[in-house]
Amino acid sequence: MHWFPKVQSSGRKQSYELLLITSADGKFHLIHKNGRLEKSVEAHKGAALVGQWSYDGAGLLTAGEDGQVKIWSRSGMLRSTILQGDVPIYTAAWSSDSNQVLIAQGRTLVIKPLAANSKPTRWRAHDGLILKTAWNKSNNLIISGGEDCKYKVWDTFGRQLYCSSPVDYPITSLSWAPGGELFAVGSYNTLKLCDKIGWSHSLDKPSSGSIYALAWSLDGTQVAGACSNGNIIMAHIIERRLEWKNFEIILTSRKTITVKDVLNDTIEKLDFPERVARMELEYNHLVVTTMSKCHVFSTSNWNTPIIFDLKEGSVSLILLTSRHFLLVERSSINIYSYDGRLLNSPKIPGMNFDMLDSSQISLSPETLAVLCQTDDKVINLFDISSGRQATNLSPVHHTLGITKICLSQAQTAQERQLAFVDRNRDVYICYVQGTDYRKVSKLGVMVQSLSWNTEVNILAGAQDSMLTVWLFPTALYIDKSILRRTTLFKDLSESGRSLSLVSYGGNQISLRRVDGAMINSSLPPYYTILHEFVSFKKWEGALRLCRFVNDETLWACLACMACYSKELFTAEEAYAAINELDKVSYLQYIKSLSLPAAQNAHLALLAGNFKEAENILLLNGLIFRAILVHMELHNWNRYGKLSPLKCYLDTFEKAETNEKFLQFKNEVEINPENIESKIELELEKEKQKKL
Repeated sequence: MHWFPKVQSSGRKQSYELLLITSADGKFHLIHKNGRLEKSVEAHKGAALVGQWSYDGAGLLTAGEDGQVKIWSRSGMLRSTILQGDVPIYTAAWSSDSNQVLIAQGRTLVIKPLAANSKPTRWRAHDGLILKTAWNKSNNLIISGGEDCKYKVWDTFGRQLYCSSPVDYPITSLSWAPGGELFAVGSYNTLKLCDKIGWSHSLDKPSSGSIYALAWSLDGTQVAGACSNGNIIMAHIIERRLEWKNFEIILTSRKTITVKDVLNDTIEKLDFPERVARMELEYNHLVVTTMSKCHVFSTSNWNTPIIFDLKEGSVSLILLTSRHFLLVERSSINIYSYDGRLLNSPKIPGMNFDMLDSSQISLSPETLAVLCQTDDKVINLFDISSGRQATNLSPVHHTLGITKICLSQAQTAQERQLAFVDRNRDVYICYVQGTDYRKVSKLGVMVQSLSWNTEVNILAGAQDSMLTVWLFPTALYIDKSILRRTTLFKDLSESGRSLSLVSYGGNQISLRRVDGAMINSSLPPYYTILHEFVSFKKWEGALRLCRFVNDETLWACLACMACYSKELFTAEEAYAAINELDKVSYLQYIKSLSLPAAQNAHLALLAGNFKEAENILLLNGLIFRAILVHMELHNWNRYGKLSPLKCYLDTFEKAETNEKFLQFKNEVEINPENIESKIELELEKEKQKKL
């Protein structure tokens, strides 16, 4: 039994209000909500065990005891039979794009694309018959349960992410909560609430018999179960817990939140007229949504919240920044200030908001990043003030599908960075605005989760049993050779593998183990202090800090920060402290240059940005210096001077082999005196520019 999904198309919400029912005689029936039978179709030999509408409402699937899986049009016309076998099909599920179907065939799971001549993905999943599956449309994770009394979590490649310990009876029902953060598991006299990673939040033992089906409310706060004894059970999600600095927030009941300040051991109780749907705590504010209203509390005053009405009354996601917050509702994204004023509602064409989760969207004080749902290789960027894609916010393109995006929160809009993880679990970063460093660059590998520090631009990533902290990710553009020396590696193997980052604020990082236990890891405070010194241009204070701590990692960070800010004297001392003598020598040469444009070009060369160095010189009319740069790089094809090259070849008694120079050998007259006079003329122009 499955209701027709609510589908948004061309700005209008389609509402067919049809109920799909399969029966033991092999038929499926389409019934209008008023009870009128629209159509009955004979689909299978034996009982029709599965019937589901696709997410886009364009079709439906049925499966039965005859081992066949069939795809039908919305009106009930047969399109194709995608699977035939001898084993009854007890469960099947659609993918989020409605282009693939997950099928349980005995002990095997099969992902079958609908496209013709496409190869299915097949793997053995359980030791017993698979009874239930569910495929989440937000995070693309798969859960399965069977007669072996276990439930498991999979990705779409068939990799097992979690396997539960055996329960007392076979798994008879599974269901994802909206948003994909939780799922429910039903068995005989058993109801479990689990995190998407797999570990269990709670276990209840109702006297219900086997729970055959589970369904969630739209806001994800309630779950209903159909039981073998003829009863329907209702469960409500409580005991949600949030932590930020010295505050702990607990949803103690459906309509009550308890706030505890651990510094002075005070407790506040916040009561609401409706049940609490969502809540988030960060940046000195608590945002709570109920069924129809949004409540905004300040941590300095819990008694007088800002309250305003929701547009659609169903919030699936809340994101907070230092200036404003974002609400994802049923068919829109709305950005509000903390005084309750609507700032903007970005219009994102082709967006299905039901499938949007926290890994696909990120908010910073002036930019919104959203992963494109039609092409997961593209990240769209929006200006919050206008709600549109500005000219300096062109989309970010990648070669592989992207699984997680994350915007930095500190510093200015010009220094805003975007980090993302692709399907290979490689992490990349790029600048959001401008074109100076807009190229996408690889920062690390095998990253499972990612989080920016809320106060400074430090990026943390969980790599299996290792915590990696990139203390100055911009070093990737400044001096890639010392990037590893600006990175902290912390071994957390004693806490197990597959750790996930929960939050990163100040010097504290919170992680969660596979079994759900929280781990707090602290970092030395010197790195955040160094960032604060540099952000306020206190270079003398930064040098004193590094001299006092005398840590190589701290010196390496300062070297890159100083080069980025063009503080050559500070950079020279920092490089000397980490024994990078060649760069010290090069910085001394850069300081000897009289023209700022020439200094900037050579700093770009220090970072390995040859094209940028050339552009700086050409834009400032320093053509001769651009030629010298390419000569020093032996890039003769770009800017080779015939006379120096000829002298070079004559000295080493070599013959010319470059076709370009052979072509112009007889056309260009080589006159050393004329060349010297042109060089002197260029040097004279530089002196005039300096004056």
